[in-house]
Amino acid sequence: MAQAQHLYRKGTAYGPGSYNKKTFMPGAFQIGEALRFSLQALRANRLRTALTALGLIIGNASVILVVTISLTARDYILDKIRGVGSNLVYAFYDAGNLSAAEVGADYVKLADVEAIRQQLAGHITAATAVMSSNDRMVISGREQDVKVIATDEFYATVRNHVLVAGRFLDTSDVALRQKVTLLTPKLAQRLYGSQQNAIGQLMKVHGLQFTVIGTFRERTSTFGNSELSEETVLIPISVGRYFTPVERIDPLYLQARTPDDVAAVTAGVKTILSSRHRPGARYNVENLASILEVAEQIAQVLTVVLFLVALITLVISGIGIMNIMLVTVTERTKEIGLRKALGASRAAVLSQFLFEAVLISVGGGLLGIVVGVAVPLSLRYFAAEFAVPVSMEAVAVAFAVSFLVGIIFGLLPANRAAGLQPTEALRYE
Repeated sequence: MAQAQHLYRKGTAYGPGSYNKKTFMPGAFQIGEALRFSLQALRANRLRTALTALGLIIGNASVILVVTISLTARDYILDKIRGVGSNLVYAFYDAGNLSAAEVGADYVKLADVEAIRQQLAGHITAATAVMSSNDRMVISGREQDVKVIATDEFYATVRNHVLVAGRFLDTSDVALRQKVTLLTPKLAQRLYGSQQNAIGQLMKVHGLQFTVIGTFRERTSTFGNSELSEETVLIPISVGRYFTPVERIDPLYLQARTPDDVAAVTAGVKTILSSRHRPGARYNVENLASILEVAEQIAQVLTVVLFLVALITLVISGIGIMNIMLVTVTERTKEIGLRKALGASRAAVLSQFLFEAVLISVGGGLLGIVVGVAVPLSLRYFAAEFAVPVSMEAVAVAFAVSFLVGIIFGLLPANRAAGLQPTEALRYE
């Protein structure tokens, strides 16, 4: 102690009158020198530094992976919903408790569909009608009910169906009342062994002979919640109309030109249907916008919740850094006392310990970001068609939080180190 004070009073290389980069930092605050001392201290305790930074690595990787998983799940759900039909609007008559005889005139008719096509031509790309019935067929040696859908050439476009083999209905099939049909894949498989073998085969529907021209499926499975079932026959509506005692379109589908047109089309369809039928008739006109909105809200809430959980991990890591730095200050009390006795200012000591905390935090954070980004990017090598989005916002937030964690949780230990008195520090055992 006496020797240190003597050197300090003499103004040697350790005193305030002179500066030597190979020694402790004098009163003048030098960021580069503080950073060098911090790196030396961290290298001297590599295992402790690595274990302390591990919490930040896990935390930052968690933040990025959580956001990535949330974005992937959201996009998957929204794609599935959109797969049912782009800008889809659908309408049907709500009979309530009325009998079929009482509401026969209220059902949506083919004339209503044509009126909607004409009046909303500027807002829709297509409108299609669906009439449903059932027929008995022998399949695999057993007689069973099969769903028969009568529709037109716009059905596949509006409902976003996928052609498996053959072709869809066209304008001439409907206009000329051609006896042609399409089958769902499962029905084609059971009847003819494969989808391709079904093409050109003859089959009876409602007692009439039809030629199979194609097989199709839903782009996104609705699990039986649409008019289609796993075993369905599709025929022209101009032919199917004669197999039903009452003309009833259920449902009517429309495809709006743009997402902005969906609300206007929904309101327009309801107005047209109400104006063409008796007062009091109720028509449900719906679209997928509300479902998409709810799905997006759920995804956002899940993202926020999971993001907060990941941030809690970072905060816990910050507390770990603070505890380790407090222990470090205690262990290096004599070193701090010697530095201050040799002329190191409060700012110099504070900056060194603060830099140590920030280096641990930011270093661990950067490694965590690398891990968090590498995982989703590596998936693209195993499944090129499976694009996993990486949020740059999440990367930026993770880095910023890492930096703030180092500053906030490193400030208390650094301040304690800077506040030590040289005489008391040098006497510390």
